[in-house]
Amino acid sequence: MYTFSNLITEKTIKPNQSINTIATKEALNKLVSNALSKKHLSIDIEGNGFFRYPERVCLIQVSFDDQAHIIDPLEIDDLMELSRIFENSRITKIFHAGDYDIRSLNRDYSFIFKNVFDTSIGAAFLGSEKLGLDSILNEYVQIEIKKDKKFQRSDWTIRPLPDESIEYAADDVLYLNKTRKVMENKLSELSRLEWVKEECVRLSNIKFQAKNESNAFFDVKGSIDLNPRSLAILKCLFEFREDEAISKDRPPFKILSDSVLVEIARDPNQNFSEISGIGYWASKPNIQRLKEVIENGRKMDPQFRPQKNKQRQKGFSNKQREQANIRLKQLKDWRKSLGQELKLDPSLLWPTSSLSRLSRSPELFEQEFEQPEVRKWQIKEFGDSISQNVLNF
Repeated sequence: MYTFSNLITEKTIKPNQSINTIATKEALNKLVSNALSKKHLSIDIEGNGFFRYPERVCLIQVSFDDQAHIIDPLEIDDLMELSRIFENSRITKIFHAGDYDIRSLNRDYSFIFKNVFDTSIGAAFLGSEKLGLDSILNEYVQIEIKKDKKFQRSDWTIRPLPDESIEYAADDVLYLNKTRKVMENKLSELSRLEWVKEECVRLSNIKFQAKNESNAFFDVKGSIDLNPRSLAILKCLFEFREDEAISKDRPPFKILSDSVLVEIARDPNQNFSEISGIGYWASKPNIQRLKEVIENGRKMDPQFRPQKNKQRQKGFSNKQREQANIRLKQLKDWRKSLGQELKLDPSLLWPTSSLSRLSRSPELFEQEFEQPEVRKWQIKEFGDSISQNVLNF
């Protein structure tokens, strides 16, 4: 049985493949020492965000030489030895849809990454219609794995983990390097490898951004049309839910859903027990607790939603706005045609936000190339084309 203990356990699951579980600092140091001599390393994580709050990393999967090493961060207090791998620019770190993994590892351990390849990005630039790991492995290396949702929504905090959970976690990394090889060859043939490399550099630079607790309630789904008084009540309800989530070690959505918060804030005088989804909070003692929170919201100053920067230029006439809309449609048509020609999702080829700005201020197209969301590869490949389209409007 693969179990986290003071010993490294190993069991062969397929020819030339094995799974090691790492639960001690000594085993981790040995793993890192071995990994530093490798050129490619596959990485994935499992978290507990569906069950616990705040969320944390519960497994770190690392694979090289057809072996999966499952690291238990709940047992090992100091994981900083891994930074020697993650920050080593000579080693390519391979992820699949690595945004969540990189943010989570940065959040919990301040890890940063250099030299990343993401197979999801690679597949997108090869025109794959399905970007899930199981689909990618089947398409590029003809390997079938089962991505059972029961594991995707497992509580990875629980120990010991059953064998099938550890094998599921191992499958997330065992075949990524083989997939990368195939993808890089195909991308090179299409002269798109540099495109993917730039996208992967941007991915590697992602950092976790903690939410601003003072105004996070504005992001509650469905709250956009609440008036300032209701927003004050929502703020108090949101903070109450956060406190409950932390004290109960449960995700906020399992305490009270966004829809329930908004419904109460919109009409705090209604019969709460009739609100769909209120569940546990429908009992008389809990309703009284909610009413106390609402009363605090009533005493608070009204809350006004921050105004977003308006995209319309000052002094734009109706005719100018109409012309901008026409230009935007033409630019999107240009991008769509390009996507059809290259058999790629058009959104990969030029940012929509950039097209929107160009539609309003076509004379500033040279400055547009300096915008951070516009990639260098996009300018190199399509800069002349989009410039001609803008100037011909």
